[in-house]
Amino acid sequence: MRRQIPLLITFFVGSMLVLAMFIPHEPFSASNDELSVWFDIIASFAFILGGGNLLRVHGDKIYRRRRDWIYSVVTLAGFFVMLAAGIVSGARAQGNAMSAGSLFAFLYDAAYAPMTSTMFSLLAFFVASASYRAFRAKTREATVLLVAAFIILVGRTPVGYYLTAWIPPPLEFLEIPNLFGWILAYPNTAGQRAIMIGIALGIISTSLRLILGIERSHFSGD
Repeated sequence: MRRQIPLLITFFVGSMLVLAMFIPHEPFSASNDELSVWFDIIASFAFILGGGNLLRVHGDKIYRRRRDWIYSVVTLAGFFVMLAAGIVSGARAQGNAMSAGSLFAFLYDAAYAPMTSTMFSLLAFFVASASYRAFRAKTREATVLLVAAFIILVGRTPVGYYLTAWIPPPLEFLEIPNLFGWILAYPNTAGQRAIMIGIALGIISTSLRLILGIERSHFSGD
């Protein structure tokens, strides 16, 4: 029964959500809204479990003085500061912690947002170095990928404009900014749509396996 009851609940809830998507009438439309609310409630417990896991992992690392444990101290300090700021700001603004002038909004704009921008700016150098190692022109396909990557990297900077500003108007489509826009609008969009279709098919197949009880890996057993 420890496995049969969760399987029955999964089958019932999953079937109700599928029917609600294809039958937008009572009682299915109302059940869709109710189940969405319950999903948000369950998701809030996942945030609590995530915070507890963060404390357990980094607390154990600090206690045992493992390598780079000082970064765990910084992580937990930031976690507690933002948590306290969110609770205080939310209590003062009736649940809206991001209200203008709140302590949480100040810490977010003054600390979190600049650190995020710094992280992404550093990632650009790692992407460039990884592209240099991976996109070696050993084959025809690798050469096309290398050229496209170079156009994308340079096209997002003013350097791309100055490198091809000398091209006459009849051939202005060969300018790097124009090639950059064409690659994003057509080949990149086509690749993204193919990936999204594959993801959607994977989600459908996995959902059906869960609803029908075929997929049981979430039980940490068979």
